[in-house]
Amino acid sequence: MASAEARFADFTETWGDRYPAIIRLWRNAWEEFIPFLDYDVEIRKVICTTNAIESLNARYRRAVRARGHFPSEEAALKCLYLVTRALDPTGRGRARWMIRWKPALNALAITFEGRLTPTTTN
Repeated sequence: MASAEARFADFTETWGDRYPAIIRLWRNAWEEFIPFLDYDVEIRKVICTTNAIESLNARYRRAVRARGHFPSEEAALKCLYLVTRALDPTGRGRARWMIRWKPALNALAITFEGRLTPTTTN
C-alpha cells in the first residue's frame, strides 16, 4: 500500500496541475481502490480486462440492430446464440481460453479456497 501511495504522489506531482479533477477522483475513491491491490496480479488482470466483454456486447448489438425485431423471445435468443457460436466457428477457442485464463483461475482458486468448484466436461 505504501508503494501505491508513493506512486500516486509521483503521479499527482506530475499531472496534478493539469488534471486536478482526476486527482480528486482518485483521492475520493482511494479507500475502495486499496483492497484491489491485495489481489494477485493474475486476478487484477481479469478484473481490468473488459475488451472481450465489450467486443461481445458490440457484436450482439450489431446483430440485433440488423434484424430490427424478433417474432419471439426464443428467436432473439437463437440470434444471440448464433452470434456467440460465430466467434469460434472451428471450436479451437477453448484451448486459447484455457491458456489465457488458467493462471487467473488458479489464483482465484487459491484466494477464494472452497468457493470455486471444478466442473467436468464431456
